[in-house]
Amino acid sequence: MVKFVVEYGKSGTAPATADGRLDAPAFHRNHEPIWSALAPFLSAAHGDVLELGSGTGQHAAEFASRSPHLTWWPSDFQTTHLDSIAAWRNYSGLANLRAPQRIDLRESGWTWRDGKDKLTAILCINVLHISPWQVAQHLMSGAGRLLKGGGRLFIYGPFMRDGAHTAPSNAEFDASLRSTNPDWGVRDVRDLDALAQAAGLSPAGITAMPANNLVLQFARAEAQQ
Repeated sequence: MVKFVVEYGKSGTAPATADGRLDAPAFHRNHEPIWSALAPFLSAAHGDVLELGSGTGQHAAEFASRSPHLTWWPSDFQTTHLDSIAAWRNYSGLANLRAPQRIDLRESGWTWRDGKDKLTAILCINVLHISPWQVAQHLMSGAGRLLKGGGRLFIYGPFMRDGAHTAPSNAEFDASLRSTNPDWGVRDVRDLDALAQAAGLSPAGITAMPANNLVLQFARAEAQQ
């Protein structure tokens, strides 16, 4: 059972390098599978991608390096994470990776800093199970507001399917999360589908990942001509 991490750089997790970069072991395990789920859409897309809950900043830097035709906007609400994201941005030297911005999904009216145009995609990795349900609600409603026609929301993490866990290890993980904080827990795909529908999004695919995780895709309807 994988231990959850709420803030990297605390309690001995992800020690920082001299320049402030934090290194999350989970990144090295999951970035390739996650990219395999994103690439069919992102490889042919153009515009802006917002990552919510960027953590150490490693996913944003890695994925920006693989998609120079897209502009990546990392974000988080933890100061330690924002510092690490900035350090990874400096280390990467990528022209299409923007400075991190503070976004807290507990705020219902959250938005992104350069919101002149609608977003091509939103990415959220390992956030919903270590946050209250209102975060999932605000993620979906925000995606409905901010994605352009045909845009995608990608969510990675452990999920239940129709009220059942996908593996015994996920059930154990869920119990551990809820014992730590009763507002946390492994979310059910059907509940997220309901939030998506209310926000004007529709399910666009589910991709199985290693360690009994999933990537969920939700699509905004194409703009009317």
